[in-house]
Amino acid sequence: MQLRAQRDQRDPQAKRAKRLTRVLVGAAAVPVMLVAAGCSSDSGSDDGKDKAAEESAASKSASPSPTVKAAAYGKLPEPCSVVSKKTLDDLVPKADSGKEGSSNDTATRAGCSWDSLDDNGVKGSQFRWLSVSMLRFESDVTRGEGEKLAHDYYLKQLKDTQAAEGAKSLKTAPVSRTGNEASVVSYDLKKKEGTFKQQTVVARVENVVVTLDFNGAGLAGDKTPDAGDLVKDAQKAAKEAVAAVMKANDTSAGGKPSGTPQGSGSPSKPASETSSKAPSKSS
Repeated sequence: MQLRAQRDQRDPQAKRAKRLTRVLVGAAAVPVMLVAAGCSSDSGSDDGKDKAAEESAASKSASPSPTVKAAAYGKLPEPCSVVSKKTLDDLVPKADSGKEGSSNDTATRAGCSWDSLDDNGVKGSQFRWLSVSMLRFESDVTRGEGEKLAHDYYLKQLKDTQAAEGAKSLKTAPVSRTGNEASVVSYDLKKKEGTFKQQTVVARVENVVVTLDFNGAGLAGDKTPDAGDLVKDAQKAAKEAVAAVMKANDTSAGGKPSGTPQGSGSPSKPASETSSKAPSKSS
């Protein structure tokens, strides 16, 4: 009986001890879970910071917006004034005022033409026709610098002139001191009225291409003009036209204004021009 009573007294103590042990074990587990949760939360935060840092670095290392050097010249001169009155009197002595070509953007393309018929009665007559056209190219991020676009068009214009239909005795020669690059193409063109001597000077000054056509013929029995003289006259007029382009943009002969980078521009499109490869005025 005494032993049983002692067991009964110990049992409640044992039970309390077991319960206390479970409570302590459970309490100890809570901080462990909290620590684990805290580690998991910190890990996610670090991942976010790392991702943000990577995006920032990628943004800084990304290529900047493309730019292209601005075209040197931003305008064209009044087309009918690019050749001096004295030169006009020499080349087209009987011409009235020049006829300006149609253009919806005279800052991009412009031109003027003159024709002259010097009637010598029974001795025949002398016909002359002069035309100047100008085409300006703007820089553009997709097409490139205006100067490069003008150079490409200069080559194309020269090639097209050399391929003139019906041209005979065709010759091409460089022209000095006329813009950045210039050439003159001369040839004969036979028409029912007579033989026409055609001279075409193609010149580039910065981002502008100047095309000057000059032809002459002796009609109704008058003598055919000397091709050499016509070439010299055409070169002289072309030099004046190029100088007029430079003056309109406030640069001296031989000067080269510096362009500033720009992001985009309206590309000048080679549209219809006033120049003509064939002396259609005499038809």
